[in-house]
Amino acid sequence: MNEEKNVSANMPPPLPANAAWMSGTLFRMAILFVLVLLFLIPQALIQGVLSERLQRRNSAVADITSTWGAAQTVCGPVLIVPYRYRVTTQRSQMVNGQYTQVPVTEVLTANAHFLPEDLQVSGDLKPSVLHRGIYQAVVYGGSIRLSGRFAVPAFDEWKVESSDVLWDEAVLTMAVSDLRGAKEAITTKWGGKDLPMAPCSKLAEFASGVHVKVGKNSWESGQPVPFEIQLTLNGSTGIRFIPVGQQTQVQLSSPWADPSFSGAFLPVERKVGPDGFDAVWKVSYYGREFPQQWTSRDTPLRFNAATANRAAFGVDLIEVVDTYRYVERAIKYGLLFVVLVFTAFFLYEVLAPLRVHPFQYSLVAMALCLFYLALISLSEVIGFGLAYLCSAAAATLMILCYSMAVLKRFGRGLLIGVELAAIYGFLFVILRLQDYSLLFGTAGLFLALALVMYLTRNIDWYAREPKSKA
Repeated sequence: MNEEKNVSANMPPPLPANAAWMSGTLFRMAILFVLVLLFLIPQALIQGVLSERLQRRNSAVADITSTWGAAQTVCGPVLIVPYRYRVTTQRSQMVNGQYTQVPVTEVLTANAHFLPEDLQVSGDLKPSVLHRGIYQAVVYGGSIRLSGRFAVPAFDEWKVESSDVLWDEAVLTMAVSDLRGAKEAITTKWGGKDLPMAPCSKLAEFASGVHVKVGKNSWESGQPVPFEIQLTLNGSTGIRFIPVGQQTQVQLSSPWADPSFSGAFLPVERKVGPDGFDAVWKVSYYGREFPQQWTSRDTPLRFNAATANRAAFGVDLIEVVDTYRYVERAIKYGLLFVVLVFTAFFLYEVLAPLRVHPFQYSLVAMALCLFYLALISLSEVIGFGLAYLCSAAAATLMILCYSMAVLKRFGRGLLIGVELAAIYGFLFVILRLQDYSLLFGTAGLFLALALVMYLTRNIDWYAREPKSKA
């Protein structure tokens, strides 16, 4: 009897009805749901920090490329031959004291444009990495050789007489998107003669480029005229070419091991390895929107910046690890982290049983937020892989030690630490995967849900709710 009295004396007094309801499972789950929603606020703030750092990175890269040279697009060469044409209009003139409509013939000038029969491009890109503070940009120095031949211009399509063709004003022109990257004088070998090219493109909608007068002597033999242009260009990010030949062949090589081939056409041959890449494009004029020859009188103008850019192709020299892209993807999984860790704590509350205060849940959520801030700051300095390891280790160790105190046992805290380490490892694998990240992530979520269902399969949730008094 004495023992029964002692046990009864040590038991806590029963909770009031309202306090019992507040300690119920449903109420605690509602509190956790609210805490998870509140977690979206610091997650949005971290996303803002990432956007601000990304903007600063882009600004630093823009400063580097503005002095070195932007992404390059090479269009041409194009032969422009002016010609005269006549237009008859009606004008009012005073005849015998009266205004009369009199036909007047005006002589105007237009430009005929001709593209080469064939164009062969060979280039070698020497990449390097430039730094501005903690940021860096991939740039390159390129040696580009363009060669081919132009057939004798034919004006039969426009019914232009040979006497109206201004052969002496013929111009060879080429558009280059950023001539600041041209570090040497650009010359063309035209019909065996070396001709220096002057700045300014003569193509409509292409302001940046070069041109040179080729004169009429080029066509005296009646044979196609060969050309060769040597470009030494600095650029960044990548390079594009417009297929202006009836048959265009481009061969590019570089020691950069991670190229991204893009544009309207992909290489027909490519070799990519640790020592670099070698790629060959072969493009016919059937695959583009603009014709082989046109005049400035055409309405609408078939050859313009839009049609040219839609036919462009080339290569980008990309960085293998884009730190900010990985961090952005990691932040998207932040809510999942909180849900999984909160679920583990809640299961301890249900199965142990224990009581974990909402404030303690909040501290754990803040530790998970600090992981992302540490990841952003460290990855800018030591690289993403090592930054991820350090940030995950710091967050896991912090939550593990705190869990030991909150959950009252070393083993329970250790299980939380193991779970968190597994989650961080799982996320790292997903971030590294490209094509199968969704499949791998979905499978992992199924396994996590199956584990929770297994651990809670025998719990009588109704029995855990406070009973109302009859």
